[in-house]
Amino acid sequence: MSKLHAEYYADDLIQAESPILEHELVARSTYRLRVANAPLAARVIPGQFVMIRLSGVDSPLIGRALAVYDVIHDDDGPSAIDLVYLKKGTFTTACAESALGTKVTLWGPLGNGFSNRPCDTLIMAAGGIGQTPMLVLGREALGEQSFGRENAWAKRVELIYGARTGELLAGVDDFRSAGFDITLCTDDGSVGMQARVPDVLAKRLGEARPGETIRVVTCGPEIMMEKVAQACLSAGVDCQVSMETPMACGIGICFSCVAKVRQDGPEQWDYKRTCVEGPIFNADEIVW
Repeated sequence: MSKLHAEYYADDLIQAESPILEHELVARSTYRLRVANAPLAARVIPGQFVMIRLSGVDSPLIGRALAVYDVIHDDDGPSAIDLVYLKKGTFTTACAESALGTKVTLWGPLGNGFSNRPCDTLIMAAGGIGQTPMLVLGREALGEQSFGRENAWAKRVELIYGARTGELLAGVDDFRSAGFDITLCTDDGSVGMQARVPDVLAKRLGEARPGETIRVVTCGPEIMMEKVAQACLSAGVDCQVSMETPMACGIGICFSCVAKVRQDGPEQWDYKRTCVEGPIFNADEIVW
């Protein structure tokens, strides 16, 4: 079972105002935001997130949790982070209207991050905006990027990525450039297969080569992750989920982001804060 480790708490977080360096539309209503902050960028591990709010703005007052999509390097090392978000609420609407140079307040990196357990094949199952923590994880797995821990722990990385329609698929070229094998699926069949991510994954797991060790990580709508977890359980495959419960503080104070997590037996569970005891959990621990 996952244990709470002190290093997951926010004692060593970095909080600072940082300028927006780049801001571009990457899919329908979906933006990539590049924010300068070298100390924070240097501490990121795949699967972690930051809290972000617009500096000097009272509405919205609380921050928004966004997964770190990419870590940008210059000649001196890590210098900035990329965040990808879907414009759909008060904060993201205001953020989408922010010009280059606008200051944002960041605190992080937060959370425990994905494990780097070795495998032959890492399969990343993403739905909606759930592709955001996958780019850096896949690069680490292939040894293309290092985050202060062992990398090059997978021989192959596959991404199964789905959305309601093709216009919402964001960052596909980034994943291709990183060397991942990509399978796209959409509910309406406008891009890739007309299929759902869990069904595509279940078929892939059923076609696994003899002796192939597979790990699955997933992020997206909760019902999708539940079905991904069920497919992995049926196939006897290791699976981690990145929970997307709404957060207000990001540092374990407000208890707004709890998830039901099994402990001390299949019928026993407790609430765990996804900001400090997650957001990454073993899939078989979650009480869906």
